[in-house]
Amino acid sequence: MAENLMDGKTEEELWAEYKVSRDSRIRDAFIEQYAPLVKYVAGKVAMGMPHNVEFDDLVGFGVFGLFDAIEKFDPDKHVKFKTYAVTRIRGAIFDELRSIDWVPRSVRQKSREIEEAVRHLESNLGRAATDAEIAGQMGMSTDEFQKTMLKVSGTSILSLNDMWYSGEDNDKVSIVDSIESPESMNPDMIVEKDEIKRVIVQAIQELPEKEKKVLVLYYYEDLTLKEIGKVLDVTESRISQLHTKAIMRLRAKLTNIKKGIL
Repeated sequence: MAENLMDGKTEEELWAEYKVSRDSRIRDAFIEQYAPLVKYVAGKVAMGMPHNVEFDDLVGFGVFGLFDAIEKFDPDKHVKFKTYAVTRIRGAIFDELRSIDWVPRSVRQKSREIEEAVRHLESNLGRAATDAEIAGQMGMSTDEFQKTMLKVSGTSILSLNDMWYSGEDNDKVSIVDSIESPESMNPDMIVEKDEIKRVIVQAIQELPEKEKKVLVLYYYEDLTLKEIGKVLDVTESRISQLHTKAIMRLRAKLTNIKKGIL
């Protein structure tokens, strides 16, 4: 059906037509065309999730995001639908994960404790805290700290999708969008969100080099944790730790300065 509708029409023409007609056949054609995008986003999310989170469930959550993207997409804003849809699909998946509360309470509590230790240390030190310093702040050995980091690694993916608001409901930016593809954002949106993005990008730049590299390779270059391990010549579990620490440092740093930019 998608091929019949597309025959002789560009996608831009179909979007313009759908905006006016809301023809269910065009909507179904878009769903069919972009269904693989849902699996792609779900696959990216699944890589950071513990085993009790099913890939098929993530796909199911993401489908609602695709429906939402099709209904709310405005072709006049000159943003590619794929870029817009990825954000909506990922948002729908994380919204659902939050609602089902998949993170064990003890793990979430430990994650908050580490983040608070990092926040306190780095605001006093004026630099990135070492593993030994964070462990000392928490009253545990470095080995215990490394094991704890592995336990909380699944929770850090959600943290990057937290939204930062600068006043209006539609004026928001997630940390991950500042890593992924700032050049794809609408120019007028960049102006509105410039201060928030500047702070986030600066915080990313101040991360230790390896942690910054992990974020860029994972979110921007689309490499898996395993592939990043080969690039940096360390184990996948070490990459998972580096990723989690990078997120915690980011969140801690942003918490320290959030009041100032809001």
